[in-house]
This record gives sequence, C-alpha cells and structure tokens, in this order.
Amino acid sequence: MSKQEKQSGQEDSLKNLSVYREFLAEREEILRHKWLESEKVGYDIGLESALIDWIIRHRSGWRRNRRSVRN
Repeated sequence: MSKQEKQSGQEDSLKNLSVYREFLAEREEILRHKWLESEKVGYDIGLESALIDWIIRHRSGWRRNRRSVRN
C-alpha cells in the first residue's frame, strides 16, 4: 500500500467520526460568523477574534440546537 493510499484511508476513517463531523460543522459556523461580522465593520476581523466572539455569543445555543435536532 502506498503512502498516498494509506493517507486516503485514514482521511476516510476520520470523516466517519462524529466528533470530526461536529468539528467541521462548528468550523463552518465560525467562518460564517467571521464573514458576517467582517462585513458589518467593513474589514476582516480575523479568525481569532471571530472564534472568541462566536464562542462567547453563540456556541452554547448552537450546540443546544444541534442536540435537539439530532434527538
């Protein structure tokens, strides 16, 4: 098995983990928040600022909503 085939198999395994899927969904929300907030102020607020702001203002509600949708 080549190195590329092994890496591809590992990536496929990772994609099947629910924790990884949750990470990707959360990352998407953070990037959306970054874009929206940057548009409001007229400049790129940066990933770190967007991340901190999203965690403080939106993360708990987002997670609560994700849990209720899955159940």
